[in-house]
Amino acid sequence: MSRVSEASVSAGAPDGCRHDWTRSEVLALFELPFTELLFRAASVHRAHFNPAEVQVSTLLSVKTGGCPEDCAYCPQAQRYHTGVDAQKLMSTDAVLERARAARDAGASRFCMGAAWRSPADRDIPRVAEMIRGVKALGLETCATLGMLSGRQAESLRDAGLDYYNHNLDTAPEFYGEVIQTRGYQDRLDTLALVRDAGLKTCCGGIVGMGESREQRAGLLQALANLPAHPDSVPINRLVKVAGTPLADDDALAELDPFEFARTIAVARLLMPRSMVRLSAGREQMSDELQALCFLAGANSIFHGEKLLTTANPGADHDRALFDRLGLRAMPMPGKDDNVTPTATSPGGTVHADIIHSDRFDHRVSDAPATPHPPRSVAGVKR
Repeated sequence: MSRVSEASVSAGAPDGCRHDWTRSEVLALFELPFTELLFRAASVHRAHFNPAEVQVSTLLSVKTGGCPEDCAYCPQAQRYHTGVDAQKLMSTDAVLERARAARDAGASRFCMGAAWRSPADRDIPRVAEMIRGVKALGLETCATLGMLSGRQAESLRDAGLDYYNHNLDTAPEFYGEVIQTRGYQDRLDTLALVRDAGLKTCCGGIVGMGESREQRAGLLQALANLPAHPDSVPINRLVKVAGTPLADDDALAELDPFEFARTIAVARLLMPRSMVRLSAGREQMSDELQALCFLAGANSIFHGEKLLTTANPGADHDRALFDRLGLRAMPMPGKDDNVTPTATSPGGTVHADIIHSDRFDHRVSDAPATPHPPRSVAGVKR
């Protein structure tokens, strides 16, 4: 029996999930035969989600470029020459115009990102105004603004913010190879303040930055051992943007597609109730790799032509891929699962251009998928 199947520590946590994974346990999952790993991950996925549904969200950069950080992957860092010019914070009216257009076309969650190390206190009222305006449109709200103080997190919560994104980026021991201007503990501290304020968390990382498999395992271990699993776990595959240090590293090869799918599968096993999101790098992924990732437990994507400053697959391509795979957009909690998102009836966590059609009526679907008979999968008892 493998080390993984013998791992019987169930956490006893209120959410029923483990928060005590060891590095050796996580590595043992990575080292499983590929088909066995995907089977285990798919089984856990089916125990908690409908495997035919994918959450679809969109993201707007409300303040682009000019960031003082030195993240080696980021085109928004002002010290790198990437062609991304610093811009001021968008006006609330401009943000609401974009949010209104998204809502009218079917969106249900609107995410706002700003390229700050941390927002100044004077910036919070303007962002709060945006959040209140977006919330008034009937949309879920999400923001990623950098490090926060407790008071800032509470102000955003009071304005109606639902989710806050703050990534760990990579394993603790590899972090210094990528970022020098912000410590790992800074990130953990912000996440703690966000949780204490009662906000939902979105937290993941980037793979393919030259880290080893053990360090990829370390990232997922750090995420899974947080006091509460992130509500959403974005897994980004490095996009090399000319002018950034990682793009200029000729020795840095693209992460093997099967290794990326393994990373998705292990994330699903460690964090069974989280949304595991395919984030940056999806434009460079084949349809076949994306399909493997959905099988491995990914159940969320960012949709739209851009993710802050990097390209993303277009709406037509995503719609066609969903159609080919028999997938549909995941309804929002509390919404009627049978409602088709339209301009006048937004029914799911979906961007404007992903809609249902009569062709989708045959899908598996409105009832939750029936899981396999109960068994222990990677130490998670179902």
